[in-house]
Amino acid sequence: MKIMAGNSNLPLARAIAGYLELPLTDASVRRFADEEVFVEIHENVRGEDVFLVQPTSFPANDNLMELLICIDALRRASAKRITAVVPYFGYARQDRKPGPRTPISAKLVANLITEAGADRVLSVDLHAGQIQGFFDIPTDNLYAAPVMAADIQARNGGQELTVVSPDVGGVVRARALAKRLDNAPLAIVDKRRDRPGQSEVMNIIGDVQGRTCVMIDDIVDSGGTLCNAAEALLREGASSVTAYITHGVLSGGAVARVNDSALKELVITDSILATDAAKESNSIRILTIAPLIGEAIRRIADESSVSSLFD
Repeated sequence: MKIMAGNSNLPLARAIAGYLELPLTDASVRRFADEEVFVEIHENVRGEDVFLVQPTSFPANDNLMELLICIDALRRASAKRITAVVPYFGYARQDRKPGPRTPISAKLVANLITEAGADRVLSVDLHAGQIQGFFDIPTDNLYAAPVMAADIQARNGGQELTVVSPDVGGVVRARALAKRLDNAPLAIVDKRRDRPGQSEVMNIIGDVQGRTCVMIDDIVDSGGTLCNAAEALLREGASSVTAYITHGVLSGGAVARVNDSALKELVITDSILATDAAKESNSIRILTIAPLIGEAIRRIADESSVSSLFD
């Protein structure tokens, strides 16, 4: 087994390799003067089970091309099996046609990864479950919920918790976390999204009076939904609001928006390499999912069960 990494999130790749007590494969992933990606693997991978760690986060197109070219390099170097470890799967929000003459970009990216030569895909908290079906190769979707649940229990033991879904579409995710938190009650934020990146809170479904609210979602991008939802929950009588989000995209002025919001804390994972602003923020904390991904990689390599990680 070998662990290789692109440039998207080297700290996470090193942490995964450290968990598995393996060195990262010696490889160069660099740019020509015109920004073309060039990959060179400096050690033998013939007949090896290779796991390539490369989230397709910002800049999404550059990191996606790195992923595809790394896969092609491994295939041409005769690796036995290539697993694309994509903790954050870019373009996942384009998983259906929201209107006429629009693409399903998540399916296109799945096709690109498959055609490049990947034999398997490993991701974390895909935006929509049906994306697994976009691939014609085995695809494992890990869940950050066990990591989050352990952190929530360690920091909020004895408090009356309510798990909150920031929209109707995230109810299944919120219910799964609530089950891990001793069947904590559930609340839902009813919102209207007029255009991508902008939303308006309409109503709170459920009783949050005097409760410590924990919002759960897979992606925070502009932060507008979270900040608006936190204000609405506090207006309804919640004692505090903390958000646990798997993928901290945090584009534009999102970090400043979170810093100025009513959120007690925003907790994200290291599936995406955090910006300097996010690292320096007193309102944002980062949980590592390297042990979760590392254990899944070990089980895939050993041909043992991955789903039992979440039992």
